[in-house]
Amino acid sequence: MTKIRVLLADNHEPTLEWIRIALNGEFDVVGAVRNGLDVVTEVRRLDPDVLVIDISMPILDGLRAVALLDPGRRPPAVVFLTLHSDPDFVAAAFKVGALSYVTKTDLNTDLVPAIREALQGRRYISQSIRGT
Repeated sequence: MTKIRVLLADNHEPTLEWIRIALNGEFDVVGAVRNGLDVVTEVRRLDPDVLVIDISMPILDGLRAVALLDPGRRPPAVVFLTLHSDPDFVAAAFKVGALSYVTKTDLNTDLVPAIREALQGRRYISQSIRGT
C-alpha cells in the first residue's frame, strides 16, 4: 500500500519537525519548504497528495500561494496549519480551496484527522475554532 504523499510548508524548522512527529510515519513527507513561492514550485515538481501549509510565510503568504497553484493539474488536498483562529482567516482559506483548517495549538489532536477528511473531500475545522 502506497503512503499518502505530503508536502509541508512553514517558515519555522521547529514547527516542521513538530509536524513530522505528529504525522507519526503514517504519511510520506516528500518535502518541506519555508516560503510560499517555493510551495508553488514544489507542488508542481513533487505532485503531493496533501499540502500542509501555514498562512504567515515570507515572500508569498500561504493564502496567495494556494491561490496560485496550477488549476490545470490535480491539486493537492490543502490543509492550513496556522496560529490564526480568526474566522476571516478560516473563510479566506476555504475560499482559496482549502479543505481543512487546523490551529497549531490543536496540531497533535487535529492534524491527522484533518488530512484524512481532506483526502475524502470533506472539510475539517480545528476543535478550538469549532468550540468558539
